[in-house]
Amino acid sequence: QTAGIVATLGACSALVTEVVDCGFDKDVQIDALTRLADQPLDAIISIPIGNTAVAEAHRSVARAGKALLLMDNAPTGLLPGADYVSVVSADNFGLGRTCAELLSPYLEPGVGAGILGFGVDFFATNQREIAFRQWMERERTDVNVRRTRFDDIARAGDAVIDFLDTHPDVAGLFAVWDEPAIAAMAALKAAKRAVPMTVVDLGNEVAIELAQGGMIKGIGSQQPYAQGQAIARACLLSLLGESVASWVVLPGMAVRPDNVVESYQVVWHSVVPKALLAGG
Repeated sequence: QTAGIVATLGACSALVTEVVDCGFDKDVQIDALTRLADQPLDAIISIPIGNTAVAEAHRSVARAGKALLLMDNAPTGLLPGADYVSVVSADNFGLGRTCAELLSPYLEPGVGAGILGFGVDFFATNQREIAFRQWMERERTDVNVRRTRFDDIARAGDAVIDFLDTHPDVAGLFAVWDEPAIAAMAALKAAKRAVPMTVVDLGNEVAIELAQGGMIKGIGSQQPYAQGQAIARACLLSLLGESVASWVVLPGMAVRPDNVVESYQVVWHSVVPKALLAGG
């Protein structure tokens, strides 16, 4: 996303002065937004961490006279045209549905399907969970959908082991993005257990695991570079006084072992890692 934003803005001689990694910490994000709202900037692009907790900090950006562009979700109570220009996101609901479809062939009748969800009220991951559950409840009435959550990515592996111990019928997992999936895989491998998984986001480790025929059986991939391009264009248009759609959604991609190599190149706009080529 950052690469797509910087390249698109740079092509129009717009300067990106700072990139802040909040590390999924809402307090870090609130402090950063408060500081940036007082700086001589024309626009701020943000991925809100949570809903209500970060709403006021995001609202302060518009009050300071700056254009606010949002990725993935809008905090609770913020209004387009008043508090922010536009939200640019992946089709998160579609990504959850895709992961359900990709996991289904690995689930025998009567087993459980587990959701490894995010323990923070976050619109994007909430939508993925809802879509996964709805697809399973509609298309696989013979499968019991269960759920566990993590607040800290470092604890996602422990959460999965505890979850499987509590629900031994679970024969497949859906992780709402790739970092907790990686933690879950590490814990499962250490315990010498293998569970089919699908995941949102085409990160390097899950892509290689998919190509090598490991635990990852399918990936619902966002198009982060294209999303970065889209939000940068929305930013430029707003600064030029042009109208911008309040919500822009980019479709996801269904990634399987047979298309993971070409999908990686499309998604990342970069050379495919050698490990992925070897696996695929």
